[in-house]
Amino acid sequence: DKISAFDFWQYWRNTEDNDVGKFMRLFTELPIDEIETYESLQGAELNDAKKTLATEVTKLCHGDTAAKIALETSEEIFEGDGRGSDLPFITVSESELDNGIVAFDLFCRAFFASKGEARRFIKGKGARLNDQLVENETRLITSKDLNKEKFIKLSAGKKRHMLIKIKS
Repeated sequence: DKISAFDFWQYWRNTEDNDVGKFMRLFTELPIDEIETYESLQGAELNDAKKTLATEVTKLCHGDTAAKIALETSEEIFEGDGRGSDLPFITVSESELDNGIVAFDLFCRAFFASKGEARRFIKGKGARLNDQLVENETRLITSKDLNKEKFIKLSAGKKRHMLIKIKS
């Protein structure tokens, strides 16, 4: 309950190459002969082994369905169209979004412990709104930024993503 299935899956997906086999042995219930096959992989095939590790560990902690959704969401974001509609999300009121929310405030709500940290991150060119660079930390984010699915995707770097949805 302390971390979303997607973030948990991503943690395991980003395992160091040298640790994949060891972690499969320690944290999955895969057969040893299958793990040994994964241990011999390199390059793009090793990335598939990391996906298997992430999915197997996530199944144990979050269940089969959550693991499958996390895998699919990751593939949508990093290998597909970049949207990932099953990402973790926060909600804002429609009126608040109509009035506009300053970018650093919204990024703080989604990712950071302080507004100063969010400002510095945006100034450092690490923040994206619907996959577009946020150039100014005081930019207003409004309902005009909603995509056709009626959400806004925030990204902090390449691996942290959050959706902004309207409270229903």
